[in-house]
This record gives sequence, C-alpha cells and structure tokens, in this order.
Amino acid sequence: MNDRPPGCNIMICDAMLHRYVPSMRAEMVYRLVHHQGVPQSEVARRLGISRAAISQYISKKRGGSEIDLSGELDQMINRWALAVMGEDTAITLCDVCRCTKDGKCPYSSDQNLE
Repeated sequence: MNDRPPGCNIMICDAMLHRYVPSMRAEMVYRLVHHQGVPQSEVARRLGISRAAISQYISKKRGGSEIDLSGELDQMINRWALAVMGEDTAITLCDVCRCTKDGKCPYSSDQNLE
C-alpha cells in the first residue's frame, strides 16, 4: 500500500528537512515567545525539547540559516505555531514539503499570530 502524496521522493524530503525545517522551527519558536508571549519553558515542554534549545532557536544559534518566507510559507509557520499550542489542526512534513517545493501550501488562510 502506498499512501505517499504524488511526487513524494525521499531525496526531496531529505533536502527540505535539512534546508527549511530548522529555520522554520526557529521562526515558529520566536513567534510563540515574542509575539504570543508564551514562556520559553512552556514552548520547550510542548515541543519536547530543552529550555536551552528554545533559547538557542531564539538567538539563532540553532536553525539560524536564512530562508525566503513567502506568504504561503509564512502562513505555514503560523499554522505550525497554532498547532503547537493546540489551537489548530496539525500540519505534516508533507504539507511543508509541498509548500517549499511547489508553492502549493494546503493552508493559506489569513490566520496570523501578530
């Protein structure tokens, strides 16, 4: 049985995972802490990582490479932040991959954290 999205390729997913996800996670953490006022310890608990890792994301010591945040990718990060806080449905890596690869983001709503 094959439940992969059409065009799914492990090499593309691997490249996307290394190039985009760390920077997107850093941005998502920044938004939760600085835009929503969520304590770093709470973000760490919800993500299952250390408070020190959250601090490193915020200071760009982790996931600090620059990526182009198109409108769709920006909205994807907002959806991810909402999902982490339990306020929205979950997103998948396939969703992120489609958004970065094709610009076909499954979630392009106007939801904003600011």
